[in-house]
Amino acid sequence: MRGQHGVFQHKKRIGAPQAVINGLAPDGGLYVPAKIPTIGRETLAAMCRMDYRGRSEQIIGRYLSEYTAEEIRTIVAAAYGDNFNDAAIAPIRFIDPATGFLELWHGPTCAFKDMALQMLPHLMTSSLEKCGENRKVCILVATSGDTGKAALEGFADVPGTKILVFYPRDGVSDVQRLQMLTQTGENVLVCAVDGNFDDAQSGVKTIFGDKALAEQLSERGWFLSSANSINWGRLLPQIVYYFSAYCDFVNAGRIAPGAPLNFSVPTGNFGNILAGWYAKRMGLPVNRFICASNENNVLTEFITTGVYDRNRPFHTTISPSMDILISSNLERLLYAITGSDVQVADCMRALKESGRYEVSAQVQEMIRKDFAAGFCSDGETKAEIAKVWSEKGYLMDTHTAVGHKVLADYRAASKDETPAVVVSTASPFKFCDSVLSALGEDVSAPGTELIRRLETKTGISAPAALRGLAGRPVRFGGCVKKEAMQDIVMDFLR
Repeated sequence: MRGQHGVFQHKKRIGAPQAVINGLAPDGGLYVPAKIPTIGRETLAAMCRMDYRGRSEQIIGRYLSEYTAEEIRTIVAAAYGDNFNDAAIAPIRFIDPATGFLELWHGPTCAFKDMALQMLPHLMTSSLEKCGENRKVCILVATSGDTGKAALEGFADVPGTKILVFYPRDGVSDVQRLQMLTQTGENVLVCAVDGNFDDAQSGVKTIFGDKALAEQLSERGWFLSSANSINWGRLLPQIVYYFSAYCDFVNAGRIAPGAPLNFSVPTGNFGNILAGWYAKRMGLPVNRFICASNENNVLTEFITTGVYDRNRPFHTTISPSMDILISSNLERLLYAITGSDVQVADCMRALKESGRYEVSAQVQEMIRKDFAAGFCSDGETKAEIAKVWSEKGYLMDTHTAVGHKVLADYRAASKDETPAVVVSTASPFKFCDSVLSALGEDVSAPGTELIRRLETKTGISAPAALRGLAGRPVRFGGCVKKEAMQDIVMDFLR
């Protein structure tokens, strides 16, 4: 290795390629960078003159020291090409002088997960080669909607891989479900879980932690890895678009170089907002991250009180990708703040055993220096969609609407006038039933018909990838109890 930046650690240090391959540490913990690289003002100024690919190379290369500059360039070019329908890859849309939407949904599945999952397969195959791994890899995914389709799209027919996606049966939109169930590729499988996202996620974590299962699969020539944000290779590309948004604000004359920005991030598993926090640690001038939740507001309570308590009713909402009560990436933040494996392990143990933990007043204070938090109901989310469409002519999906509403609430309460980015995580056409309902329209029709109705209502064309869902054959239809997920894995990897 050429330096420390490519070294990742859980309880022991390993190289970046091995961290990408493993996904999770052997004991179920998460890898973190041993050292966070820095971006100085001169480099940031230079990035303002680059396109999205150039900005990606600058950030990613600083963490992947085992890769040559040419290898990084090849991976980035493969990830961000004509598979995106906007040349800017992650454009900013301004609705007023101080507010812009960072649109992360111009990739093939129309959700922000494409920003990482169009890269991860290339990073994974390169890492396998660097580590001399001869076994084939099965990507095992639990999804609340968007990760599943994005991972399927990224890994479909990639040599030496298979991908298996579990999703909560009643916890995704009609369009999200259809996207997954019609996925092409000879190496893919999709299966519903009888439960919510936390059931699917905990089932996947149990499978990853089963040493006997791992041995059986290894004998068959397979090992498991992850495409969720628990995999550092998934989280790393997400850091880039925070830098890119900042550069675009500077280039548009909305802020002076070096001036701070706020980011409002619709948040479920804490991966997207954590990527932004890593960007701040690298030197990006950020004032506050506003953690925006729906009625599953466990993160709002944690940030405001220091108590994480998943012992509460689970709400199925119109922003399903945020219907999460166990936010896995919070573990990484706690480690970065405390520097203590022991403290974090104690918290995770308490969460598993009692569903609750509490951090010290000192840790809480450190978190609140960087984060504010709020939540809104489904009714407030719909009202925000209608308001912004009526007043600004900008159409939001349900998750983005949560981000915008919570930002508005934060501004009103704090009087913080710092210019702000709303992280827009999905095309409104992925949630056309809820968006149409918010606009006062009838939604008693299949999801694909509602796409056409939303086009007619707004005069906006749906992304081609969503318009093309109509008539595609459904390939998958299974549903299992959480306890039977392991059996699905074993059958798939015979």
